Order: sequence, then structure tokens, then C-alpha cells
Amino acid sequence: MGRFIVGFVAFIVGLAAQAPLDQTTNALIQNTSVKAALASAKASEPQTIEDQIRFSEIPSPPFKETVRAEEVRRAFLALGLRNVRIDKAGNVLAERPGTSPHPHVVLAAHLDSVFPEGTNVKVRRIGAVLHGPGVGDDSRGLAVLIAIARALNDANVQTAGSITFVGDVGEEGLGDLRGMKQLFDDTLKGTVDSFVSVDGSGLDIASTFVGSRRYRVTFKGPGGHAFADFGRPNPANALGRAAAKLADIRVPSTPPTSFNIGRIGGGTAVNAIPVEAWMEVDLRSVDRRVLQTLDADFQKAVDAAVTEENARWNTPGMLTVTKERVGDRPAGSTASDTPIVRTAAAVTRAIGGVPISSVSSSDANYPGSLGIPAVEIGGGGQGANVHVLTESFDTTNSWLGTQRALLLTIALAQR
Repeated sequence: MGRFIVGFVAFIVGLAAQAPLDQTTNALIQNTSVKAALASAKASEPQTIEDQIRFSEIPSPPFKETVRAEEVRRAFLALGLRNVRIDKAGNVLAERPGTSPHPHVVLAAHLDSVFPEGTNVKVRRIGAVLHGPGVGDDSRGLAVLIAIARALNDANVQTAGSITFVGDVGEEGLGDLRGMKQLFDDTLKGTVDSFVSVDGSGLDIASTFVGSRRYRVTFKGPGGHAFADFGRPNPANALGRAAAKLADIRVPSTPPTSFNIGRIGGGTAVNAIPVEAWMEVDLRSVDRRVLQTLDADFQKAVDAAVTEENARWNTPGMLTVTKERVGDRPAGSTASDTPIVRTAAAVTRAIGGVPISSVSSSDANYPGSLGIPAVEIGGGGQGANVHVLTESFDTTNSWLGTQRALLLTIALAQR
């Protein structure tokens, strides 16, 4: 998950266009069954928080989401959802039919956590605040999905369209959105009318999606003894040269663009010239063309580093490099005047919130890149220190996020 507030600016939507939608939303929340569902969501928030803790305490590192997926599957079954299943990629799906198949709304939260195997994921609760790696991202989203299904059941809400709940794999790390790609290229291909990702905390709305390209870059040479074979090209030196060149690349602040070297490794001993050294690199931009330019500059930097290291020791061609693309997350956006974005803003106002625009890198990237109306929303509460061991989630008024997600789901399924 990655969501970035843009200047803390509220959505600017023409009053003439937005007012009727606000009126429709306000009418919706006066519906007896919808009102009962919203009341249920608030009343059952303690259970939602317990679900959040339970999911968070099940380790779910990238590519090892199976145990948490099984727990989510059991929760879907307990709620009486239909056609509960796990697809080829490992996504958990469950259906709540409407009176007709369309509009078909997909509501998703990701199963995986950014933290590696062996991380202590025990959650500590201090007052209203939960502390633990992954406690918000995205255990909160999974708990909100369960809460929505529970509230719809409690109030006997009948939607016009169908709702598919999805706990998906592959959002974090090198997962490369494999869950979303499976979902939209195969499992649900051609059937989805709108997509909502519930990811993390807060009440912001993301409809602009940051694209990324990720590489594992491996420098290779003959290696040798640090003293006896001194003079051979050193893969670690080449990596350092490449890192310095990447650090010197100038990227625009508008559109937002970034680069990062997230992991490095290689070598066998302090007194040995490494046979190989590697680094994992993340390149991002909200603009596809800018991302392409950054990618080209990165490629040039790596190639130049290899050339310079070989030239330094007069060993042309002895040191080589491979650049393996290990992630390709498309940039995209859903226009701010589309029904899904306007509805997300309207339901946020309806529960007393202020619609805040953000950009994100999330599950919504893939359907958004395919032209499917998509947004990412926070699950309420307030998260901090996401993607680090000191992650926390403040549950104060977190029920507002549950209500907002519930109301958005109902509104989209009624169109």
C-alpha cells in the first residue's frame, strides 16, 4: 500500500453537478434498511477491531499469504456469502448477489504484509491505539470487508447489483499486483463495473495511481582474493557507481516522481572480491511518459557504471550486468468527475467527513489502467509508521471508515 495526500486539498467538484448526488446520497441514508446497516456497522466496530487484530497476528509476508487467506475464507463462509473460493493466484473471493448481476461492484483488501517471514506480528493495545507491523496495512481493510458483509446481513439490505468481496494477494513488495492481474485478466474478466480498494487508514480517496517499475540489478565478475587478485573489476564497486549515478538523476516534483534503492547484497567475505553484487530498485511516477524517461536514465546509469568499472582496471567486458524487471505496476487514473469518484466524495460528506484527494500505489492501479472505474479509500481510524516495525493504528472513531465504505458499496451497487 502507498497513499500520499496531495496538499490536504478537498475534492473540488462543480456544485451544480455534485448537489444532486449529495441529495441522492442523503436520501439513501434515510432508507430504513440502509440506516439500520449503518447503525450495525457502528455498533459492531469493537468486533471489527478484533477482526483487524486477528488478521494482523497471522503472518502474511509476500508470496506466503495462504494462512491468512484461509482465515478470511472462513470468515466469508461464516457470513453466508456465496461461491466462496480461492482462485489460481490465491485470491479469496465471495459473492453477495443482488437482484441482478449488474452493476457488479468489487470490494477488495490485500492479504499480504510488507514484513518478511519471522517478523513478530503480535499486536499490542495501548488505550485506543493498536501497535504492530501490518496492523493497519492492510489488516484494517480486511476487517472492514468483513464488517460490510456483516452489516448488510444484519439489516437485510438488498442491493440491485451484485457485490464481490476479495482478499487479494501480491500488493506488497515484489508481488507485482499478481492478484489483481489474475482477477481482471481471468477470474472476473469483463464482468466488473466498479472497483474499490480498502487499504489502510483515514478517510481520503485516491483516484490517481502511481505507476512503478522495479528491477533487480546484478553485477557479476570473476571475484578473487582481496589482495592477491587486486586489480580485477569489483561488482560492489560497480554497484556503488550505479547507485551514485542514480542518486544524481533529477526528477520533476510535478508530476510526482521518485526512485529508491531498497535492498542491496552480495559477496562472501570482507577479504574476497565478490563474484556478484545486487540491488533492488524502485522507480515511480504518476505519469507514464515521465516513468519511461526515468527508466531510460536508470538504464544508462547502470550501463555507464559497468563501463567505468571495467575501464578503471583495463578489463573491458570482464564485469557484466543483468537488469531483471521484477515489477511493473501501471500508472492510471479515474477522472474526478466520474460517478465513482463523485459518489465516494458524496458518501464521505454524508458521514460527516471531508473528502480529501490523494494519489496512491495500490490494487486500484491495475483496474484503473484498464479503464475500469476504480478508487482506493482508507478504512477509517488513523495509521502511522506504515511499512516499519513501529506501525500503529488509532481506533478513535474508526467506525466512520467502516460506515463510509459500507455506504459507498451500497451506493455503487444501486446504480
